[in-house]
Amino acid sequence: MERVHNFNAGPAVLPEEVLREAQADLFNYKGMGLSVMEMSHRSKEYQAIIDETHATVKRIYGLGDDYDVLFLQGGASMQFLMVPLNFAFEGKEVNYINTGQWSKKAIAEAKKIGKNVHVAATSEDRNFAYIPKTWKLSDNPAYLHITTNNTIFGTEWKKDPDIPAGIPLIADMSSNFMSKPIEVKKYDLIYAGAQKNVGPAGAVVVIIKKSLLEKANPGLPTMLDYNTHAKKGSMFNTPPCWTIYMIGLVLKWVESFGGLAMVEKNNIAKADYIYKVIDESNGFYKGTVDKEDRSLMNITFRMESEELEALFISEAKKQGMIGLKGHRDVGGCRASTYNSLPLPAAKALSEFMREFQKKNG
Repeated sequence: MERVHNFNAGPAVLPEEVLREAQADLFNYKGMGLSVMEMSHRSKEYQAIIDETHATVKRIYGLGDDYDVLFLQGGASMQFLMVPLNFAFEGKEVNYINTGQWSKKAIAEAKKIGKNVHVAATSEDRNFAYIPKTWKLSDNPAYLHITTNNTIFGTEWKKDPDIPAGIPLIADMSSNFMSKPIEVKKYDLIYAGAQKNVGPAGAVVVIIKKSLLEKANPGLPTMLDYNTHAKKGSMFNTPPCWTIYMIGLVLKWVESFGGLAMVEKNNIAKADYIYKVIDESNGFYKGTVDKEDRSLMNITFRMESEELEALFISEAKKQGMIGLKGHRDVGGCRASTYNSLPLPAAKALSEFMREFQKKNG
């Protein structure tokens, strides 16, 4: 069976080269007579895997010893809790810019544990169809938290927010992590669920400035303390061994692709195929967000009726294109064009969209 064009929002498409390498190593990893899934995480062979994955993250982003990289469990949803638990300091307010469902969940977790939350800006007034261009921080902010890409609503930050020096900038980058060059040094903490751009589900990549790590609140529950994991090289307890191995393979694929500059160029080309069809459809396809804030990762659009959208999704599936149904909270259609989606898949979707309009417009 040929592989489908996979537009799922996550878990998402993985590079074919990575899947084939993992397949070759699945039963007998590098002649060891066992799989990575069976390997002791205390073995020197597994230590080499996690060390290289750690080093590759740093290499791609050009990070020095002032940053640490962690591989944690619990998804980005656990980070919604860990961030305020560790860094909502006494007498300070935690600041959030609310740009959609995941921002709202992060805000809710901070409130649940009694932190003083300040929403510095929100785009909820227009159903999250844009990224706020201005914001007002609280008087004594502990940090500012943003969600750099919104899988549900289809918006993306195009530039890093400028905030006063000394205020930590924290970002949930789950759905556009490693999709383009960024100035990592503007951020004190970045976290990203692996299952969008850098691997299968089961791990979160955390990039954290050591100077922030040193300030973490004391006396926290062991597993919710970033220092617990930093001091043990992400192996305080058994890590998600297979997922970290797969992340390592995907990151090496990113390097072989030409690094983040080439990845971004390819992502722009993929998104352009689809957005061009939307813009030239005379309203048959209706984009749901402001053009200047359109995501390169999650392309969202509507049609004149839910029945037509259902037909679109059904007909696309017959053509080998899956994952085009919008998130259950908002409906509509969504094409996720993460790093690993091949360019021909985006081109095929654009051609299908034009044909579908001809037949049903």
